[in-house]
Amino acid sequence: MGKTLYLECYSGISGDMTVAALLDLGADRSVLDRVLKSLKVSGFETKISRVVKSGIDACDFDVVLDKEHENHDHDMEYLHGHHHEGHESNHAHGTGTAQDHHHHEHRGIKEITYIIEHSAMNENAKKIALRIFEILAEAESKAHNVPVDQVHFHEVGAVDSIVDIVSVAVCLDDLDVTEVIVPVLCEGRGTVRCQHGILPIPVPAVANIVSANHLHLKMTEIEGELVTPTGAAIVAAVKTKDKLPETFEIQKIGIGAGKRQYECPGILRAMIISQSAETDEAKAQSEEFKNPEIRNNPKAENQETKDTIIKMETNIDDCSGEVLGFVMERLMKAGARDVHYVPVFMKKNRPAWVLNVICKEEDMETLQNIIFEETTTIGIRYSRMERTILPRETRTLPTPWGEVQVKVCTLNGKEQLYPEYESVAQLSREKEIPFTEIYRYIVLANKEK
Repeated sequence: MGKTLYLECYSGISGDMTVAALLDLGADRSVLDRVLKSLKVSGFETKISRVVKSGIDACDFDVVLDKEHENHDHDMEYLHGHHHEGHESNHAHGTGTAQDHHHHEHRGIKEITYIIEHSAMNENAKKIALRIFEILAEAESKAHNVPVDQVHFHEVGAVDSIVDIVSVAVCLDDLDVTEVIVPVLCEGRGTVRCQHGILPIPVPAVANIVSANHLHLKMTEIEGELVTPTGAAIVAAVKTKDKLPETFEIQKIGIGAGKRQYECPGILRAMIISQSAETDEAKAQSEEFKNPEIRNNPKAENQETKDTIIKMETNIDDCSGEVLGFVMERLMKAGARDVHYVPVFMKKNRPAWVLNVICKEEDMETLQNIIFEETTTIGIRYSRMERTILPRETRTLPTPWGEVQVKVCTLNGKEQLYPEYESVAQLSREKEIPFTEIYRYIVLANKEK
């Protein structure tokens, strides 16, 4: 089962900060080294070390370039006199067409795709890396008003950018991260000087990424650029939620160091978290507090309870089956309680689908954004609905092949048991026992209890 990653971007985010934080979380360095050695890119080596930022011990990831690949023509300076430090600053805004920077290598999306596809990355890591590059390319395309396939820019094409983004993808895959929570990106203020002149913060590429991907941006009083285009693109590509659970447990913490010196700590804190499991007593107290009628009923544990949910729906008549399947998967991972499609015929007798999503109100905005991002719809209807819920709990039961999780619902003093699909499926794969055999055993063995 995948892990949930929380990125705390109060000091902004960049590519090297993200790699460092993920390595500090425990991503396998040997796996990363093997992939980087397989890249059809030369002129770099990586250095991983420990540094102290604002008194905090942090991991530092540095891409050291040879003289031929250094991006001196992209060095930038803040108007108030602070200089960027480290490789991330050297390529953060070096965007141009094929006619610019003739003495440097120029790579566009086609060249980047070739490099990734012919590397030792597995398919999931390749997918993550390509998505980050696509988001960057789209942002730069909009900023310079040129087609995506004609964008040749150092933010995507520079060696250090390639290494940073590939490293992020490899580390996320190695850590088995499937959920990423990023509530907000904190950005600085002011302007930056680069080869194109003076640019406002956030720079055009970052602003375009934030706008296109519905990221939450918070402007701070820190003077300087905290969010780089690479950092923004990483968040846009991997974020699945923007709200933390009400309560959660921190399983591991990783600290990634930034290269620039600002008034803020200059670190990216990454945490592997898990939602806190409520005790049976806490659940009972919660239901008792919300339902006075239950509180005064001696048979409260057997009574139905009510709550409110959101139902969202939209008609879609021009999306492929592959896209719709992918959308369902994203919605479920992002917190939807249920997702289903209903076949319909729309105007002009077009076969189409009605997408229905059931969710909690706090997840509504995140799920709406996914639907707008991934489908062709331009409008979503929603309504609040009351529902009746049977009291339930999750239990772990033994079987001849191992333990499985089941959901137990209670009505009028009688329990009904429902084996959890994923738990049964995992046991079926591990023991090579038919799914139906395990499922039937669980139901029959507990029927008379």
